[in-house]
Order: sequence, then C-alpha cells, then structure tokens
Amino acid sequence: MAEYLPLDIPEDGKLADNITWFARALRAAGIPVGTGRVVDAIRAVEAVGFTRKHDFYYVLQACFVSRPEHRATFAQVFRLFWRDPRYLEHMIAALSPMVRGVNEAQKPKAAEKRAAEALLDGINRDLDLPEDEEQGTEIEIDASRTMSSEERLRSLDFEQMSNAEMAAAKRMLAKLTLPVKPLVSRRTRLNPNGTLIDGPATLRAAMRQGGEMQNFALKARRQRWPNLVALCDISGSMSQYSRAVLHFLHAVSNEKGAGWAKIHAFTFGTRLTNITRHLATRDVDAALAAAGAQAQDWEGGTRIGTCLHQFNRDWSRRVMGSGAVVLLITDGLDRDDPEALAHEMRRLRLSARKVIWLNPLLRWEEFAPKARGIRVMLPHVDSFRAGHNIAALEGLAEAISRPDDAGEKDRLLLAIDR
Repeated sequence: MAEYLPLDIPEDGKLADNITWFARALRAAGIPVGTGRVVDAIRAVEAVGFTRKHDFYYVLQACFVSRPEHRATFAQVFRLFWRDPRYLEHMIAALSPMVRGVNEAQKPKAAEKRAAEALLDGINRDLDLPEDEEQGTEIEIDASRTMSSEERLRSLDFEQMSNAEMAAAKRMLAKLTLPVKPLVSRRTRLNPNGTLIDGPATLRAAMRQGGEMQNFALKARRQRWPNLVALCDISGSMSQYSRAVLHFLHAVSNEKGAGWAKIHAFTFGTRLTNITRHLATRDVDAALAAAGAQAQDWEGGTRIGTCLHQFNRDWSRRVMGSGAVVLLITDGLDRDDPEALAHEMRRLRLSARKVIWLNPLLRWEEFAPKARGIRVMLPHVDSFRAGHNIAALEGLAEAISRPDDAGEKDRLLLAIDR
C-alpha cells in the first residue's frame, strides 16, 4: 500500500471540500458515489484522524468502494488526487499521444486513463506545466507516419481505454462483420447444374418417355448455415472485455446477410443467463442494459464448470444444431472442481462443430497456462486466441473460416507437456 499513501493531508479546514472534490472525481471515473457516502466519508475521516496514512486510504476506500472491480479505479484516482504533487502533468502525459521527451512514458495501468480523465474534466490541457529539473531533449517527429487513431484503437487493450476511447471503440465494433461459409449437407436437391446423378428422378423421366432413357437428372448437395453460440464470462475480472464482446455480438446479430442461421448468446459468472432475445433489440444500449438487468451475477465470481454443466444439460440440444460454432469468452480462472470442468468441456466439444476460446490473458507475452482451469480446458477447444482488443475480434473471421486454425493452442499444449 505504500504506493498509494497520501503525502500531505490538508490542515487548513478544507478537508471536507477536498473529499467532496475527490468524490466527484470518483464519480466521473465510473464509481457510483452519492451524497450520503460523501457525508459518511467526512465523518469517518474525522473519527479516525490522520495519524496513520494507511488509515486515510482505507477509510475512504471503505466509504466509496462497494465492488471489487472498482478498487483499481479508486487506487488510481486516489494516487493522482492526493499523493502526486505533479499529478496534473502526469495525467496530461497519460492522455496525450505526443512524445514529450527522450524516455517513453510507461504504459498506463488498468483504470489509470479513466482516473486521469475524471480529474482533468473541465481543465485546459494546454496549461503551462512546471519545468522539470532533469528535462530531456525535445524531439520533433514526423506525424505523417504515425498510426491513425483507428489503428491505435485496434491494438489498444480494452482495459486500458479511457471513456472516450471506449466510446470510439464501440462505434468501431458496431461496424465489424463475422461472415461464415455455408456447410455442405448430405441431403441433395434437383439442380440442372449439379454434378451428381439422381437415379430415381432419371428413371421416372424415362418411364414418362416410353422407357427410353434420354437424359440424366442431376442433383447437388444442399447448403445450410451454422448457428453461432457465444458463452461470455461476465465475472469481475472479465467485465470490461465482456462489455466490448457483447457490443460486437450485437452488431453481428443485427447484421443482414451474415449467413448465420441463428445467433445465441449466454452470459455466465456464478450462473448461466440466456440473453439471446435482448441482442435482437436494434438499439445497442437498450439491448445491453436489458441483458445486464437480467444477468444478476454481473461482475461477481466465476464458476465455469457449474455454468457449462447447466448449458450442456438445459440448452445444448436446443441451440447446438446445424453444426454450431461456439465462442467461449473467458479468462479460465475458475475454482470449481477441475475434473468436472474438463468433463463439461469435453461434452461441449462433442456437441459443437468448432469451439473457439477467446482469452484476454493472451495479451501478455509471458502468458503461460499455469492456472488449473486453463490447463484442463485447453485440450477441448479447437482454437485458442486473444480477445483483448478490436484486432483480436477482427481475427475471428479467419479462425472460423479456416478449420486448421488453432491459434496459440498447440504452443501452449507443448508448454503444459513440458
């Protein structure tokens, strides 16, 4: 906790005002903070005092944070608001894509950009900043060869996006497509351009012509479209990625001519929820709001094995027909019985034409399948791919169209065997 301790607590009688402004910054960063919590925080700090710096941090956290996923945002806003004497410069650097010196700025941590945006709301970003005692040489670069904003967003992690960047990313996701090739059925139908001979039709035509066989009746195999079934993890560690994927699925569900027979979507955390009918709503915000209201376990815990068991038992026969393709969106961090999880993954694989696992943890170059949930799930998927940015979702079309596309599965299975 030493990283987030306040350096100086104001003693000029304006502590209540500072806590109020801090609460406004938290609210702008996405943490629901009401007036009652502000009053409670002021009273709690007055009761505890500031004799220990740890106490100040944890008292405010206890008053303002009610969900585990908000802790990272609270920590970043707290650090920028209370501790760093030059937090304004730090925030402007975090939000600006320009090069400010020789040393490249570190990549923002989770929720840091949202914290910076919250504190910079209404502040002119062109303010003159204090000169650094060890300021490096100013660099001028040719911006014509830098990435465009869209290219930058394609490769930016959903968790690292600011509020404005996430809004732009959602607009890009709404334009994505997920085409699929039709499946060749064993059933046939008459087709004058077909390559197969229809024996019964040929004999019937010959009987009508006095028993003389003059032409062969031709037929071709029918084509059918597969179903798309998405199983999306909405636990606390997956919430930001799940929202982006659901925006993508909404766009695919409302796309005309995509080719899918039906698109089914389920969310799971501690229980399974069918949100298929909500994705049919044309307005994406209304659709996701209705889906979030129905899924009561949003941003909670994770029980992958239990939820897959419920899907295999109650829904598999209904939605897995026509050679369904399954998208499994989860980080694989599960505390259920690993043997039960492996059994349910095996059942899921036997029911599907193809299982594609999108895991945002693959954004780390040092990723290794050390979690037992990942180790038991990996052998039962056809393709294991990253799912942390727009570029990863764009690559889904390739994974679906190529039956031999395994993503990172083979490499990670070798790491498990070692």
